Amino acid sequence: MSTYEDITYEVDKAAAVITINRPHRYNAFRGKTVEELIKAFRSAWADNSVQAVILTGAGEKAFCTGGDVKQRAETGDYGPTESGMFEIGNLHKLIRDIPKPVIAAVNGIAVGGGHVLHVLCDLSIASETAKFGQAGPRVGSFDAGFGSAYLARVVGEKRAREMWFLCRQYDAATAERWGLVNWVVHADQLLTEAKSVAEEIAAKSPTALRFLKQSFNADTDHQAGLSNLAMSALDLFTHSPEGEEGAAAFAEKRPANFGKFVRA
Repeated sequence: MSTYEDITYEVDKAAAVITINRPHRYNAFRGKTVEELIKAFRSAWADNSVQAVILTGAGEKAFCTGGDVKQRAETGDYGPTESGMFEIGNLHKLIRDIPKPVIAAVNGIAVGGGHVLHVLCDLSIASETAKFGQAGPRVGSFDAGFGSAYLARVVGEKRAREMWFLCRQYDAATAERWGLVNWVVHADQLLTEAKSVAEEIAAKSPTALRFLKQSFNADTDHQAGLSNLAMSALDLFTHSPEGEEGAAAFAEKRPANFGKFVRA
């Protein structure tokens, strides 16, 4: 049995439940967290008893708040990993490629890179207390791949641009109205509802579901190329003075001074 530090993994009937377990950092992910998530998703892929995957966060406050900006401010990166790489792009592709439906059980704040994770899941069920939004431009980061291009497919260009350009947060009712989540439930019913949906999925033909997921993905698979470009650009940007200012301001709890980086 694999042991994890940043996540938990369990199989309950036909569902693999993967929980980001860093509530002290609002379930923000570091490099190690991403590696463990990849390992867990691969375990779920290989387990023939698993017919659906549920992704959620520990505690009641946050689903996931994206990359650990405090870690980035402290060390200049997202911490050490076994591979020596920060593999968030590979995690994004794995969520899409695993031939089993992935259900996001959004139990609290889903912002930044955490928001991208739920958007990439096949279904999203939200607690009534959930909050959604993007934060990258506020903290010196961005996702110019799946996090923006695929988001526009989900909610439309105007809404996607609003989310990225304004960095506001939206409640669960608004997210449901926009089509950002499938439906909303009471907080104490969230995981029960997600497991119930997984059982519904388990009653369906796994081969049919595999082909359907691949068919849905085929329309947007070209965005993987954008994702590769975006991750390369982000790696350069986070080490620039502008990117470092965003991380430092977040860690120091002060407004970022981006004005000095305005270019003609």
